[in-house]
Amino acid sequence: MKQTTQQLPNDNIAAQQAGLSRLAETLIGSEIIKLGGEIREKIKQGAKIYNFTIGDFDPAVFPVPQKLEDEIVDAYRKHFTNYPAAEGNADLREAIATFLEEKEGLRYSPSEILVASGGRPLIYGFFRTIANKGDKIIYAVPSWNNNHYTHFVEGVHCEVEASVENYFMPTVDDIKPHLQGAVILALCSPQNPTGTTFKKETLEAICDMVLEENNRRGANEKKLYVLYDQMYWQLTYGNIRHYDPVSLRSEMKAYTVYVDAISKCFAATGVRVGWAMGPEPIMNKMKAILSHIGAWAPMAEQKAVAKFLGHREAIEEYLQHFRAEVSYRLQKIYEGFMQLKADGHPVDAVAPQAAIYLTVQVNAAGSKTEKGTLLAEQKDVTGYLLDEAGLALVPFYAFGAPQDSSWYRLSVGTCKKEDIPAMLNALGTALKKLQK
Repeated sequence: MKQTTQQLPNDNIAAQQAGLSRLAETLIGSEIIKLGGEIREKIKQGAKIYNFTIGDFDPAVFPVPQKLEDEIVDAYRKHFTNYPAAEGNADLREAIATFLEEKEGLRYSPSEILVASGGRPLIYGFFRTIANKGDKIIYAVPSWNNNHYTHFVEGVHCEVEASVENYFMPTVDDIKPHLQGAVILALCSPQNPTGTTFKKETLEAICDMVLEENNRRGANEKKLYVLYDQMYWQLTYGNIRHYDPVSLRSEMKAYTVYVDAISKCFAATGVRVGWAMGPEPIMNKMKAILSHIGAWAPMAEQKAVAKFLGHREAIEEYLQHFRAEVSYRLQKIYEGFMQLKADGHPVDAVAPQAAIYLTVQVNAAGSKTEKGTLLAEQKDVTGYLLDEAGLALVPFYAFGAPQDSSWYRLSVGTCKKEDIPAMLNALGTALKKLQK
């Protein structure tokens, strides 16, 4: 577990000379965006790239539900183009409340729901509302963007390294030694980047730990709040079930803020409608912060989603097809990795559980290429996969894991089924060329 104030290296001399803020100078750029630039350059030069890096969807492969598209078009034709309410339109918050109770059994009033342009501003608003400079923030690695949000608020990074034995999900034993003084515990299930989920007993134990810790704290001591990112909760496969804190322990409602959206479960990443649910005083402060940023979801999209959430049969029909298509891709790639492993190659994978991600391993650091080039570090392996197999994956070290981690996120949101055999063949061919 790393606990730091993250004194980041700063080699941006131009920024220093310009007198920019310390935040601007020290903010780490996205490894995924950097990798994306390399991929675009290779494609521009005519290379065949199997791009499994982006947590997004190809609309030609995974379009949004037709009912949602129709409602958006209709809303614009009805000229819903003015400012929405700062907290989200009342009709949308009422529709979300009804949808959550029917689908997930969570009871939240519209006043406990805050709407914004996707999950990111809501997470930012939550961090800003809860944490002061120097406050401890606990999150597992690998995980999506918690390090950046902690940096935004100048918090103390408490990074808990999750293990493959627990499907890269944090446990009570991981978290408990570091609770003292912490104000945020950031959790995500189904998890980005791993595509794995909390087991019921694991999340129950974490909830009990949080409740015990908050009961221990005095009246003048800040409480520990849980941020629960459940963007992918409707995308689980096989016998995997989604669990959430308040459904397991009703007392957690006072200490839990959920973040959710239409972005992932309806392949609507560009539609930008998300919501948070939590204690009303926290929602009000988050609203105040976001109102100064202007992070509201567009009026027409809000009107459209309010109506769309009422189309229960269309939603279920869409999700059944969507889940089947994503699950097929994840399972076929998983089976391919398992065959490569059986053939003696240094790969592995975690069986698909949820979301659009597969956790895969390429443990080839220390190998030599046909030309005798040593793949000394994991970043060399990442580059070799891209250059030799045309395979683009996001390394877990881009999500805060150690630099020598040999695990990767593989996203199927833009994957065409017919590309899977060719990708696996290209990977196998590249691995055969390596020598220990």
